Amino acid sequence: MTQPRIALVTGANQGIGYALVEELANRMNPEDLVLLTGRNPERVAAAAAQLNHRALRARVEGRVLDVTDEGAVQRLGEELGSVDIVVSNAVGALEPGKTPAEQVDGFVDVANLGAQYILRAFGPRLRAGGRLIVVASSLGTLEQLPEELWGRFDGVALADVEKVVEEWRAAVHDGTAAAQGWPEWINLPSKVAQVAAVRAVAAERREQDLADGTLVASVCPGLVDTRASRPWFDDFSQAKSPKDAVQPIVDLILADHVDPALYGELVRDGKVVAWKPTR
Repeated sequence: MTQPRIALVTGANQGIGYALVEELANRMNPEDLVLLTGRNPERVAAAAAQLNHRALRARVEGRVLDVTDEGAVQRLGEELGSVDIVVSNAVGALEPGKTPAEQVDGFVDVANLGAQYILRAFGPRLRAGGRLIVVASSLGTLEQLPEELWGRFDGVALADVEKVVEEWRAAVHDGTAAAQGWPEWINLPSKVAQVAAVRAVAAERREQDLADGTLVASVCPGLVDTRASRPWFDDFSQAKSPKDAVQPIVDLILADHVDPALYGELVRDGKVVAWKPTR
C-alpha cells in the first residue's frame, strides 16, 4: 500500500488556486489529502466545503494560512512534518491608478516573501518524489529587466534574492527605483524575483532531487480570466479559465517521471520558458 500523499496550495479560496485544489483532488487518490489555504477563515471554510460537496477522489481540508507570516508558515510545516506537493500560488492585488509606492508592500509581502517563506519552510519537508512549485509568469524572465540588473538575480542564492527584493522595495519607496533601472510596473521585478528564488533553491537541490524523482520549478499559467487580471487587460478573448489554465500545471505535478530539462526552470504548457533572452 502506498503512503497517503499531502498536497498544499496557497492562495486557494478562488481563481487559479481554487482550480488547482479541485483538479488535484479530482486526480489524486481517496486516501490523499489536499490542503486549501488562505488567510480569510470564512472564505477558506466556504471554498473547502464547496469542493467537498463534489464527487472528488481525494479529501479537501481548509486551513487558514497567512503566507506573509513567516512563523505561521513554519508552524504549519512543523505540524505536517512531511509533504508531497506544495504549490505557492498566493498573490497580492495590484490596482491601476495607485502608485507603485502605495502598493509595493502588500504585493511583495504576499507574492515574494510568501513564496520565499514557503520555499524555506517546505523545501526541507518535501518527500522524495515530491513537487515544489511556485506559480509565477512568463513576465518573470530576465529580459523584462535592463541587462545591468540581470546579475542581481542570475546564479545567486536565495538569500541574495531576498536581499535584492528588499533593496528594490526600498528604492520604490524612496523614489530612486527608476534611476536604478527598475521598471515602474512592480509586477515585473516581483515575478523575476519569484522565478529567481525557485532557481536558487533548485540549484542547491538538483542532484539529489533528480536522483529521487523530485521536481522544483516555477510555472506560468498564461493569461487567465481572474479577478486579479481583469483590471489590467482589455481583451480576454484568448484568456483561459482557471480550470483550463491549471490542467498543464497538474499534468506536470502528477507526472510519473521528472524531465531533467524542466527541473528548476519556468515551465509553461510543459515547455521551458527561457530565463535569458536568446541571442
